[in-house]
Amino acid sequence: MIWNLLGTVAMGVAVAIAALAGRETIADGVSFIEQDLREKLRRLRINTRNLHRWVVAWMIAVLATFLGFTALAGSLPFAVLFAVLLVSVPWYLVRRQAEKRRLRIEDQLADAMVSLSSAIKAGLSLGQALQILADQCPKPICEEFRQMVGEYQMGKPLERVLLETRDRLKSENFALFAAAMQASRESGGRLNETVERIAHSVMELQRLERKIYSETAEARTSATYMALAPFAVMIMYYFFIDPVNTERLFTTVPGQLILCTSLVFNIVAYLWARQILSSDI
Repeated sequence: MIWNLLGTVAMGVAVAIAALAGRETIADGVSFIEQDLREKLRRLRINTRNLHRWVVAWMIAVLATFLGFTALAGSLPFAVLFAVLLVSVPWYLVRRQAEKRRLRIEDQLADAMVSLSSAIKAGLSLGQALQILADQCPKPICEEFRQMVGEYQMGKPLERVLLETRDRLKSENFALFAAAMQASRESGGRLNETVERIAHSVMELQRLERKIYSETAEARTSATYMALAPFAVMIMYYFFIDPVNTERLFTTVPGQLILCTSLVFNIVAYLWARQILSSDI
């Protein structure tokens, strides 16, 4: 008990010294995470006013988790693993949600462009057409059009509104849409015909993406099963085949290193498979 306490104190002192020595690097890392999270949360339309406090609390929770596993479980490999997971998992989930929202906007943009073309063909002005899109389009794209209309009605130039929306959405299809609108305003061409042609191209790309997605659905399911298979095998070994040696994976340092390394490789393999099977074209 005394040796565990002394080891925990020594670990805490070592972490404190390392934090002081590399405080500039840590500050740069926290700043990068905060900036990236701020961008993703804004794309999700979530208030980021208190983001710095949450990031600091998050880092404190990571440090507490590291010290807690070191002190209570007496396992440095598990402490490092769970601290890394606590850093990466929330960050990954926010980025994943922002990407899912961007993809939903991409899917809805083609229909929105067709509606815009029809509204302009019916004789409405560009501002009126955008207002119709803000009122009638489904979420989440209606929120973006609603913000565009609000900024435009408050006097901001349309070119600036389109540029800011393009930078916020990070959407290639919206970049084409914004470029077509800006070119039409500068050259005086028929905006409805240009937007209609872009909408047709976007719909064709979406059709190809959906085809790829459907054809790779079985492979994605297999990747999920392969990622879960090691856990099922370990449970079988623990309860039915060799519980004594399986328990050593949790109670000995070499076993803990094997478990942590295997888990990291398993997660990397799953994410790599998902990336390979993505339908982005």
